[in-house]
Amino acid sequence: MKLINGLKAERERLSLTQAALAQKIGVSRKTINTVENNVFIPSTILALKLARALGRSVEELFQLPDDPS
Repeated sequence: MKLINGLKAERERLSLTQAALAQKIGVSRKTINTVENNVFIPSTILALKLARALGRSVEELFQLPDDPS
């Protein structure tokens, strides 16, 4: 299942680099990169940390498509 992912847009809106966001939540820059590029679907804990760091809800960052296929 594909995830609609608004992480990159929100990070860029706040003028944060991948490295800065990664440092803020205690993960590697590569983790941020793989989530942004839909290589890796974040765990619940990671999604919550990302949302908190960006001042958004998890649902504002990540959504399921209308068609579940």
